[in-house]
Amino acid sequence: MASTTTSSTKLVYDFAEGSRDMRALLGGKGANVAEMTRLLGADLVPAGFTITTEACVAYMRADRTPPAGLAEQVDAALAALEERAGKRLGDPADPLLVSVRSGARDSMPGMMDTVLNLGLNDESVQGLARATGNDRFAWDSYRRFVQMFSNVVRGVPGERLEEEIAAVKAERGSGWTPSSTRARSPS
Repeated sequence: MASTTTSSTKLVYDFAEGSRDMRALLGGKGANVAEMTRLLGADLVPAGFTITTEACVAYMRADRTPPAGLAEQVDAALAALEERAGKRLGDPADPLLVSVRSGARDSMPGMMDTVLNLGLNDESVQGLARATGNDRFAWDSYRRFVQMFSNVVRGVPGERLEEEIAAVKAERGSGWTPSSTRARSPS
């Protein structure tokens, strides 16, 4: 059950508000992106925000109940992100797409999860296709989002979705495979 009480504790930081000295609060990725933003300027680093490690600790200690004020702070940060981008999350015409990356105070290679293309849904994928002029790109982006979300958030093994994709591909006689769109290393 989510908390609805407002808190004065700052749990969400815009990338432009942080620095490398805030690693304990923002985690390694959050502090590094904040430092990049500080050094290069907000116009050269994609906009975004970080939810603090304190919010994560509070969430875990409260049996996976979000801390007071977190939802409101995320909503405000997302609204600011939408304003800067000139797009809205899930917009059916031309959606804002965001990446959600987990982090930690200390580096944990291979242990952190990522969900790309948050903002795609059955309607917004069509807007992305129109905006880019590339149906295959839009639908492949949506597939990646569904696979990542299913695995990271819902615990559905990636192999299960790959099997379903292979079955549909075989049924339709398509030569397309999910791996055919992945970048390949030079030989």
